[in-house]
Amino acid sequence: MQNHIRLGVDIGGTFTDVVLEVGKDQFSTKVLTTYAAPENAIIDGMHQVCAKAGIAPEAVSQIIHGTTLATNALIERRGAKTALITTQGFRDVIEMRTESRFEQYDLNLTLPEPLLPRQHRFTLSERMDAQGNVLIPLDRAEVEALAAQLAPMGFESIAVGLIHAYLNDAHERMIRDVLAEKLPGVMVSISSEVSPQLREYERFNTTVANAYIKPLMKSYLGRLKGRLAEEGAVCPIFLMHSGGGIISLESAAEFPVRLVESGPAGGAVFAANIAARYGLNKVLSFDMGGTTAKICLIKDQTPKTARVFEVARTYRFKKGSGMPISIPVIDMVEIGAGGGSLAHVDAMRQIRVGPESAGSEPGPACYGRGGTRPAVTDADLTLGKLDPDNFAGGSIKLHSDASNAALDELGAPLDMDALTAAYGLAEVVDENMANAARVHAVENGEDLADYTMIAFGGAAPLHAGRLCEKLGVKRLLVPTGAGVGSAIGFLRAPFSFEVTRSVYMKLSDFAPDIVKTLLSDMESEATGFVRTCDATAPIHSEFKVYMRYTGQGWEIPISLTADQAMNPDPATFQALFEAEYEALFGRTVAGMDIEITVWAVNATTDAAVADALTATPDDSNAAVSGQRDLFDPALGKVAKAVVVLRDSLVPGAVVQGPALITEDETTIVVPTSRSAIARPDGTIDITEVQS
Repeated sequence: MQNHIRLGVDIGGTFTDVVLEVGKDQFSTKVLTTYAAPENAIIDGMHQVCAKAGIAPEAVSQIIHGTTLATNALIERRGAKTALITTQGFRDVIEMRTESRFEQYDLNLTLPEPLLPRQHRFTLSERMDAQGNVLIPLDRAEVEALAAQLAPMGFESIAVGLIHAYLNDAHERMIRDVLAEKLPGVMVSISSEVSPQLREYERFNTTVANAYIKPLMKSYLGRLKGRLAEEGAVCPIFLMHSGGGIISLESAAEFPVRLVESGPAGGAVFAANIAARYGLNKVLSFDMGGTTAKICLIKDQTPKTARVFEVARTYRFKKGSGMPISIPVIDMVEIGAGGGSLAHVDAMRQIRVGPESAGSEPGPACYGRGGTRPAVTDADLTLGKLDPDNFAGGSIKLHSDASNAALDELGAPLDMDALTAAYGLAEVVDENMANAARVHAVENGEDLADYTMIAFGGAAPLHAGRLCEKLGVKRLLVPTGAGVGSAIGFLRAPFSFEVTRSVYMKLSDFAPDIVKTLLSDMESEATGFVRTCDATAPIHSEFKVYMRYTGQGWEIPISLTADQAMNPDPATFQALFEAEYEALFGRTVAGMDIEITVWAVNATTDAAVADALTATPDDSNAAVSGQRDLFDPALGKVAKAVVVLRDSLVPGAVVQGPALITEDETTIVVPTSRSAIARPDGTIDITEVQS
């Protein structure tokens, strides 16, 4: 694998990042995302990095791709015309949700609209019980009649979600067979394949989301494969999935909902690889791009994972206000704070930033592409963090006068000049991100003072130093290729696929034979998916069960070793659960039975091994290439900052803040309170100056 020439591609809301790996050499570029035809930006970027490496596209042996297209289609609700077929009496499940209120005291609370209107939801007379036994058989003639009713309505995709189909999929498979026969041009997604888990709202919503974006993603992936072949890149194409692994293009086209968080997942894998290189067990991953900022906790060099992720939160990013997608996902908090995030003054005369973004079309005011509203990038330029002549390696010239005009307009209602408005804008966005990190840490019972931050993404190095000051984080690492970190993460990720099943079982009724058979079958299914990506690599399996005390509403994940999974024992399961429960909540509950609701098996190849870090040579002062006025928000004034070219830094070179370390994809801002040293692997290690 290491001799292959591999291409990593990350389509973001503003930039498309492309990284070419030739042996141990990397070549990267950032090009503006082309919304109408995203593959155009990929082709452009591929030619740029191939030219830098002096190779032809024909030499590329593998392409790994992550994209926000699936997420954006759900957020912007521009998917296919989709229908839902469900059990009679359950037509309104995706509209009723769980009937919980995510904002308890808002009397005017408006719940998000379901993806499908009621007239696009249909029912059949069938029913399974909670053990998977047939209560009301499904009549094939009724399915055929429904297919005839749907035929003239112009649906491109159909979701099928029946009650308790995760235990018995016979009725869903019959519906799919009839639809394939009667409506051959319509795509079908069944819940027993997309998300075979209990909780009908989450399962139905996930299946609907999969069906909703399937035509769009299948068309895009087909076009991408064709365009790359036309350009000479006839090689396997793989997709990053939300759980931090890689799946085949065919699997991605069938289950596009698994791509919802593919780009951010690549960033978390990238940060975990850096954490392993430095032997760090507590890392805060900070990924800030053009549209969003993503924050993830990485413990013991492994990103935290979850089973449910919310897309398109509508109420101040509040948990519960979005649409839940029940898939394996790397657990992170994502907020609308990126370089393109737009600012305005609200009715309370306060500066607000995001979630609306200028994206790449037209982009921030300073891009000179028609944008007139102030974005975070405009503030960064006015504050001195960016060089207008060398943004994105000089490929985009920034217009300071346009930024100042936009910021003057922002500050006018508050009697602020452009510099003060930029200061306010930057402080608001930095505080938004710091607050999101604090909440995420508290929800996971962590103290960020013990953590090291790893920053990447085009905008993160500009803001990470200030974020560390706000959070009390003493150490910050900015690795090589930080501006295109997610794309590099794709090249570090293993091939993997996770299979989940909902089989309810109390420990008092524990059946070892059933458990062993269940986990063995799931392992075979997950391994089969991975083998479609790599026919020879060793595959190992990771086992999890989700457990709770009887009567509780939610479960906690419990990891099992292969031996514990293949030789299941209720006493072992209980001991593992109680240890994890006590770690989370401080106590166990005596005398309560314990139950298992969900079983999960993740088959994966080995992740890329991080190179061992060599010792850093004796310190030396870095070569300074110039000076620039830089506004330091901690001091509240402009300071003279030295400018250092990152390429000129030798291992051990020290840069005292305030300073700007510049490279093609980003700029690292070293505040007055910090100093930086270059490590042998090219990472910039920024630490607090001891007073």
